[in-house]
Amino acid sequence: MRGYTHDKDRYLKRMRRIEGQVRGIARMIEEDEYCIDVLTQVSAVTKALQAVSLGLLDEHLQHCVAEALADGGEDAEAKVKEASEAIARLVRS
Repeated sequence: MRGYTHDKDRYLKRMRRIEGQVRGIARMIEEDEYCIDVLTQVSAVTKALQAVSLGLLDEHLQHCVAEALADGGEDAEAKVKEASEAIARLVRS
């Protein structure tokens, strides 16, 4: 079971909403909407994706990493390294 499994429906609902926003941005571009309006929507999608990312990261830390740390061993080190790398990618994005 993944850390986000208990919130899977909520994550899927948020991703569908984001998908709709992205389609809306494409439609805005097709219809030659004002640049700032398009950029505003891009910013909103970016913020929404960041919120999903942070939620998934939190779930991963609380479930997968915490469980690996409790079990100890090489898997714990690997999970911490993996989480650190994921955090670094999120910070750079």
